[in-house]
Amino acid sequence: MGSVKSDHMPSHTSSYNNNPLDPEEFRRQGHMIIDFLADYYRDVEKYPVLSQVEPGYLRKCLPESTPNKPEPIETILQDVQEHIVPGLTHWQSPNFFAYFQCTSSIAGFLGETLSTGFNVVGFNWVASPAATELETIVVDWLGEMLELPKSFLFSGNGGGVLQGTTCEAVLCTVVAARDQMLSQIGRESLLKLVVYASDQTHSAIQKAAQIAGIHPMNFRAIKTSKSTSYALSPDSLRVQICEDVEAGLVPFELN
Repeated sequence: MGSVKSDHMPSHTSSYNNNPLDPEEFRRQGHMIIDFLADYYRDVEKYPVLSQVEPGYLRKCLPESTPNKPEPIETILQDVQEHIVPGLTHWQSPNFFAYFQCTSSIAGFLGETLSTGFNVVGFNWVASPAATELETIVVDWLGEMLELPKSFLFSGNGGGVLQGTTCEAVLCTVVAARDQMLSQIGRESLLKLVVYASDQTHSAIQKAAQIAGIHPMNFRAIKTSKSTSYALSPDSLRVQICEDVEAGLVPFELN
């Protein structure tokens, strides 16, 4: 159940090419993978949204140890068809209504392919000027769309970076707020810092606080109620902050 029936799966196998950047082999294999994915999205709504496999199923399908020799792309795609697709929860299915909505598009797939193909490491400007400058331009575009103050933009001596996930971005905000506060009260006061959120806030906030060195007892999940549609109550927040300040603690982050 759940395997992809692709019209682009040749029965023959190719010999292994030991040149990892052979242009023609890349072209051939790339076409096969694009065709495979195109067929998957053509048929995605035919599959059960939730995977039907049992926990531990994949270990029974794969070798017990690392393979000693590479396999041709035909064999790899066959394995994906038979063993991986049945174990997928199909997030991009039109029948998927959990968590958050579909986040993929043709533009996203191809943009990721193009970026991965160049395989640049943009840790500073000289390492890849185009990567660094494109990121600053796109971040400014986003800031302008959100109507952020000029000081938040690269063009206004601000700026930021594109993160891979929301969790990464949350961690960055906690670390930035922590460092700003500690620069004012001294780094020896780390254990006094307090983070506030509602009891409906994603667990990423609490995890980020722990990674940033905030004492676990200094994370405040403010209780919400149905009467406020589970929104954070300013009055409840004010009471908690006042109690913490009186106890000698230092509020520094609200999510």
